[in-house]
Amino acid sequence: MTSETDSAKPPEAPLDQTPSATTSDVPAFGWSGYAERVNGRFAMIGFLSVLLVETLSHDTFLHWSGLVP
Repeated sequence: MTSETDSAKPPEAPLDQTPSATTSDVPAFGWSGYAERVNGRFAMIGFLSVLLVETLSHDTFLHWSGLVP
């Protein structure tokens, strides 16, 4: 029989696979929840960077980067 505190604990990972600092996910390659979370965070940083460039330069990102004349 388990108590409520036992069910709230994240599952323990093997000794060679330490969970992430922010989640109970174990870092893994491929289509894992951890990989998707990291990709989403980098996408948000990239999107905010584009907005910042456009705001500070008063020009579109594609024109600023030289991809569109």
